[in-house]
Amino acid sequence: MRLVVLCVIVALAPCVAHAQRYLGNLSANPYDSNSTSNPYGAGSPYRANGINNPYGPYGSPYSSRSATNPYATDAPRLYDSRGNYHGKLSANPYDPESTSNPFGRYGSPYSSDSINNRFGAGSPYSIDSPTNPYGRGLVIMGDE
Repeated sequence: MRLVVLCVIVALAPCVAHAQRYLGNLSANPYDSNSTSNPYGAGSPYRANGINNPYGPYGSPYSSRSATNPYATDAPRLYDSRGNYHGKLSANPYDPESTSNPFGRYGSPYSSDSINNRFGAGSPYSIDSPTNPYGRGLVIMGDE
């Protein structure tokens, strides 16, 4: 019996979710230290794990985990304050979950889940919106 349980655990081990790292908030608020618009906070180009660091894993145009690589496969993910998923912060226009895919759920200007829809997740009046200059924005999580 113990051998069967051990085999099941070993078989399911690859299904366990990847560890994620908090990278800051995608926000237009330049005063919030967690905002990617704050050049002295999460938006610093010198922050080791920042999306604005062109030499880091999340900002390099060559990293598969980067928000700026148009071919990225493991781009950082966006979540609102309630934990709802809002796609991958990615420059990849072909990824169905990318915020740069104009035909995808998270990149279309017509989808309510898209940050590109000013009446949906991109509303400048929503506290979670990345376009609200006084809000907190969306949480950015990257795979480690």
